[in-house]
Amino acid sequence: MLQYETVPVTPFQQNCSIVWCDATMKAAVIDPGGDLPVLEAACKELGVTLEQIWITHAHIDHAGATADLAEKLNLPIMGPHEDDQFWIDGLPQAAANYHFPPARPFKPTRWLHDGDTVTLGGHTLQVRHCPGHTPGHVVFYSPEIKRAFVGDVLFAGSIGRTDFPRGNHEDLINSITQRLWPMGDDTVFIPGHGPESTFGRERKTNPYVGGT
Repeated sequence: MLQYETVPVTPFQQNCSIVWCDATMKAAVIDPGGDLPVLEAACKELGVTLEQIWITHAHIDHAGATADLAEKLNLPIMGPHEDDQFWIDGLPQAAANYHFPPARPFKPTRWLHDGDTVTLGGHTLQVRHCPGHTPGHVVFYSPEIKRAFVGDVLFAGSIGRTDFPRGNHEDLINSITQRLWPMGDDTVFIPGHGPESTFGRERKTNPYVGGT
């Protein structure tokens, strides 16, 4: 079965998730924004071998350590969508602006698009392009365990900001209602910050998208 553990990293307490196949113990890390020693220690404790990096979007707290981790362990980088290229290019400046450790741009091994899949061991996750918070934001969904790793699209009781460059509120709401809700009310989502929730709970109670 597919397993995961979420490890908060960076001063922004970004939910970096380690996802692995329990048959092969092969793992991917979703959004390594920073604190690589913490992530490496978590992988060691779990007994998993990192084989891939998956990126939801290229904001500094989600992607800041991607280049360093990929180079250190010779890992392929999957995602985000190429519309986030300008955010990748801006990582060094973003690190300086937010007083993060130095960050380098990276070149994804594979850009991801709506309808793509990523595989890990014997497991396949679906990719959905969910623009709004950033134009190239993607989400990873496992129907097998009914879990969605949604980055900063949706939070428990809130939604992603759209006041950053090329953010778009209408696109974000459409991404949530047209791309996330069809995954099912009982699907648990792991947001980029804060606690997990379900799509059903957010549809009923989230003041930004409740009733949609």
